[in-house]
Amino acid sequence: MKSALCAKNAFLAQNETSKSVFSYESDVYALVTQRCQLVDDTLKSEWLAIGLDTLPVALIAVGGYGRGELHPQSDVDLLFLVDNQLNEKGEQKVGEFITFLWDAGLEIGHSVRTITETLEQGKNDVTIATNLLEARLLCGPQALFAELYTRIRSDDFWPSSKFYLAKREEQALRHAKANAFDLEPNIKSCPGGLRDIQTITWVAMRYFNAAKLEELVSYNFLEPIELEELLQCQGFLWQLRFALHLIAGRDENRLLFDLQPRVAELMGYVDGTQLAVELMMKQYYQTIRRVLELNQMLLQLFKQATLSHTNILKVTPINEDFQRRGKLIESLSTQGFNQPEKMMTLFLHVAQDINIKGIFAPTLRSLRQARDALTTPLMAIPECRKVFMEILRHPQGISALSLMHKHGIMSAYLPAWRKIEGQMQFDLFHAYTVDEHTHRLLLNIERFSQADQKMEFPLGSVIINQLPKKGLLVLAAIFHDIAKGRGGDHSQLGSQDAMDFCQLHGMNSHDGRMVSWLVENHLLMSITAQRRDISDPDVIAVFADKVRTATHLSYLYCLTVADMCATNDKLWNNWKGALLRDLYFLTQRVLARGKEKPVDIRARVREHQAKVKKELLRKGFQEEAIDKLWQRFTADYFIKHQPNQLSWHAEAILKHKKDEPLVMLSKHSTRGGTELFIYSSDKAKLFVSIMAILDNKNVCVNDATILITKDKFVVDTFVVIEQDGSPITHLPRIQSIKKALIKALNNQSPKLPKFRKLPRKMKHFKVATQVSFPPSPRNDTSMMELITLDCPGLLAKLGDVLYRCKINVRAAKISTIGERAEDFFLLQTIEGGKLSDEQKAEVKSSLVRMLTAE
Repeated sequence: MKSALCAKNAFLAQNETSKSVFSYESDVYALVTQRCQLVDDTLKSEWLAIGLDTLPVALIAVGGYGRGELHPQSDVDLLFLVDNQLNEKGEQKVGEFITFLWDAGLEIGHSVRTITETLEQGKNDVTIATNLLEARLLCGPQALFAELYTRIRSDDFWPSSKFYLAKREEQALRHAKANAFDLEPNIKSCPGGLRDIQTITWVAMRYFNAAKLEELVSYNFLEPIELEELLQCQGFLWQLRFALHLIAGRDENRLLFDLQPRVAELMGYVDGTQLAVELMMKQYYQTIRRVLELNQMLLQLFKQATLSHTNILKVTPINEDFQRRGKLIESLSTQGFNQPEKMMTLFLHVAQDINIKGIFAPTLRSLRQARDALTTPLMAIPECRKVFMEILRHPQGISALSLMHKHGIMSAYLPAWRKIEGQMQFDLFHAYTVDEHTHRLLLNIERFSQADQKMEFPLGSVIINQLPKKGLLVLAAIFHDIAKGRGGDHSQLGSQDAMDFCQLHGMNSHDGRMVSWLVENHLLMSITAQRRDISDPDVIAVFADKVRTATHLSYLYCLTVADMCATNDKLWNNWKGALLRDLYFLTQRVLARGKEKPVDIRARVREHQAKVKKELLRKGFQEEAIDKLWQRFTADYFIKHQPNQLSWHAEAILKHKKDEPLVMLSKHSTRGGTELFIYSSDKAKLFVSIMAILDNKNVCVNDATILITKDKFVVDTFVVIEQDGSPITHLPRIQSIKKALIKALNNQSPKLPKFRKLPRKMKHFKVATQVSFPPSPRNDTSMMELITLDCPGLLAKLGDVLYRCKINVRAAKISTIGERAEDFFLLQTIEGGKLSDEQKAEVKSSLVRMLTAE
C-alpha cells in the first residue's frame, strides 16, 4: 500500500505542477504526454514488482490511453491479453495489480481476454473495435501483441466500408443527443467536439492503416492547411479539457456554469467589454463550428472512397458552372471560385432548388479555400451585392442564408456578422450564441410560411403572407442583434448598421427606414406585452403611437415571435403567444379607429356589463342581485376582465354563501395558462400569503390583477402555469392548490415560510437588483419595475417588503428570463393614490437591502 500511496502522491503532485505552470500558451501536447508517461512508468514498475512479467500476459493500453493522450483525470483503459485462461495464481496477480492502480487514485477501465475473445467482442461492438485500433503494448510478450495487432488490421475484422458506416451512425446518434451550442457543452462528445476529430482519425486508420492525422496529407485526403486547422482546433479543445480537469478535480468533460469562470481564469482570459467566460466560450463555439465543417467534408470524402461502388449519385445539370449531385451542389469550374461572385451564385442556386441540401465535398474544399483567401468583405464587391439581394428577395432565400451561415459565408459577406460568431451571453436566458440565435430566428420566419406550422403560429402564418416585402423582415432579423457585445445600446447601433447596409445595397429610403425601425424597436412588443398592463387603454394607445401603422405592426409581430422562439426553446409558451396576439389585435383596432376616436371607458364598461347580465339572467339569476353585486365594484374591474371572466366570477360569488374565501381555478385556458380567482375579505399580508403558497406548490405566476371592492373585499385574478409552461389541469393538483390557499387565507397571522433552495445552475450567476419607477399614465397608481435574481419565494418576499412600507400591489406582470426576474408592478398607497418620491425611495432601498441579503 505504501507504493500505491507514493504513486497517488506523484499523480497529485503532477496535477499541482501542471496547474501552476498551465496557461493559454502552454504546450498542452507536452502536458498530456507527460501525464501519460508518468502512468506508463508507474504501471511498468508495478508490473515488474508484482511479478507479472513471468506470466504469458500482455498489458495493452487502449482507447485514449493507447493514443498516448491522458488528461489529468482521464480514465486509464487497459486490456490484459492472455494466450489462454489465467490460472488461479495469475488471476491473483492481475487482481493485485488492479487494486494497486485503484489505490493509486487512477480511474481504471479493464478487461482480461484471449485473442479469440478480443476479436469476437470487437467484431460485435464497433466501440471495442475502435479502442483496439489504438492499442499500444506496455508490458508482456511482444509476439502476443503482434498477433493481435495483425488480426485487427485484417480485412475480415472490420472492412473499411462497414467501419465507416458504423462510425458515421455512431456520430449521428451522438449528435442527436446533444446540441453543439449547449450552454453547458460536453467538449468531448458534443457536435464539433474532440470525438468528431477522433472519428476522422479512426476512419482514416481503418482505411489507410494510418496511425495519426498527419499521415492523411501523404494520401492526398487532407490538405496541409486543413491538417493545421484540425490540429489547431484539437489543441484548443485539449487546453480547455486539461484546464477543466484541473479545476473540477475529476473526469469532467462538461463545461458547467459553476466551472466556466474558473476555467476561463486558468486559461488566461480577462474581463473587458465582454466577460472573460464569454470570451472563452466564444472561442469554443467558433472552434467547434470549424471542426463540424471539416468533419462533414472529410467524412464525405471517405464516403466517396469507401462506398463509391455502391453509392452513385444522380447528376442534374444546373448551368455551365454548377450541377446537382444527388442533394449536393457541385462546382464544375476547374478555376474553383476565382471570381468571388461565384461563391454567392452557388447559394443563389441553393435558394432556387429546394432539392439542394448541402455542398459536395470537393466543392466545399474549394469554397473554403476561396473564403479563407478573401482580403475584402464580399459585400464590398458590387457583383456580390447584386446576387445577395437576389437571395434576399427569393421566397426560399432563408435556406440559402442558413447554408451561408453554416459555411462561414455570412461572416465573409458581412463583417459585423463575424463579430457575433460564437458570442455567448453568460446567463440562462440566451440558450444560443448570438449568431446561432439569429440563424434560428431566420428559420422561424421560414416556418411561418409552412402549412404544417399553422397550429403553432396561427397568426404568424397569416401575417407573413400579407407582408409587402418579406425580405425586409429577413434583413431586420439579420441585424436585430448584430451589435451585441460592442457596448452601448445594441438596438440603436444595429439600427444604424442596418440603415448603412440598405443604402449600400441601393434600397429605397422607405424600405431602409422600415428595416432600421424594426431593428431599433425589436424589443418593444415583447416588453409591452410582458411588462405592461395591456388591458389598460392608455398602454395600448402609447404602444400604437410608437408603432404608427398597421404595416409596422405586422412586421414587428412576426419579428417578435420569431425572436422570442429562437432565444430559448424552453421559455416560449402559450401564455406569451396569447399576450402578443392580444396586443396585436388591440393595437390593430386602435390604429384602425384612429387617434381622433379614443376609447370611451364608460362605454366599454356598459358593453361588458350588458353582455354578462344577459348571460346571467339566462341562467336564472335575478337582475337586482346582479346590480347589487356590481355596485360594489369599481370601473377598473370591468375594464381589466373579459365578459367570460366577469360572468364566471359573478356566478360563483352569487352562489357563494359561506364566510370562508372563494378560490377557483378555471377549467378553460386563459392566455395559455390557468386563471386563479380569489374573492375574500381584505386582510393583512393577503398578497404575501397567496404568493408564498403558490411558490411552495411550484406554481408559476405570470400575471396578477388585484382589485378591492368598495366594501373592502379583494377580487384577485392570477394567470398561473406549471413549471414546464403548461396550464394547471390535473384535478388532484387543482384541489391541493385550492385547499392550501383557503387554509392560508383563513390564517389570521401569516408568516413567511421556508422556501426552496436556490438551484445549482442559479448559484453562480450575479444579477444586480434594479428598482425603477417609470412614468405612470394614471393618477392613482405608480409603476415599478424590478430586475433581480429569480430566487425561490421572490414574490412573497417582495410582497412582505411592500406591506411593511404600507404599499399595495394592484397588478403584476411576472417575467422570468433565465436566471433573471424582470417583473412589473402597479403600486398604490393604502390611501389609494400614487407613491411619493419619499415612498419610492423607501421601497427601493428596502427591496435592494432584502434581495442583496439573500
